[in-house]
Amino acid sequence: MKSKLVKDLMIPLSEYAVVSEDDTLYEAVLALEEAQEAFEKNSYIHRAILVKSRSGDIIGKVTQLDVLMGLEPKYKKIGEMQSISNLGFSKDFLQGIITQYGLWEAPLEDICRKASKIIVKNIMYTPTEGEFVEYDATMDQAIHQLVMGKHQSLLVTQSGKIAGILRLVDVFKEIFEQIKTCRV
Repeated sequence: MKSKLVKDLMIPLSEYAVVSEDDTLYEAVLALEEAQEAFEKNSYIHRAILVKSRSGDIIGKVTQLDVLMGLEPKYKKIGEMQSISNLGFSKDFLQGIITQYGLWEAPLEDICRKASKIIVKNIMYTPTEGEFVEYDATMDQAIHQLVMGKHQSLLVTQSGKIAGILRLVDVFKEIFEQIKTCRV
């Protein structure tokens, strides 16, 4: 994959859902729907929304899990979800957490009101240093970052600015296509 570069597989910002940090979850959902409709029909749909600051710089993203956790704010009382989920707790223990914290007692009641009051910056995820990759980096480097960080995507930088997003699903599709050409 050394001959392929990140820029060859990334999705430019112009083709991705981007909202302001002050937008509501409702507005973010509409932006995601609009971006999905405009995106190529033979590609995988977008699963995240990029968030820009008031100055226009990309500062985070809202993933599917961020939306679900945003709709149930009691998750914040539990702490860092990633570290909890990787500890291998039993199904009974996890069910006990749901009961103890009163999670999802009325999750979808009045969802429209909730979505119109949740501000994107309050539920967005701020990418870490390992979630950025250079525009002209090789795919080998990007794959290494995706695997080692267990990331679903990487933000692509060019001249210090976010130029697009490299999604794991697109990298996998490229690898899948190359494997199909092999003669066994």
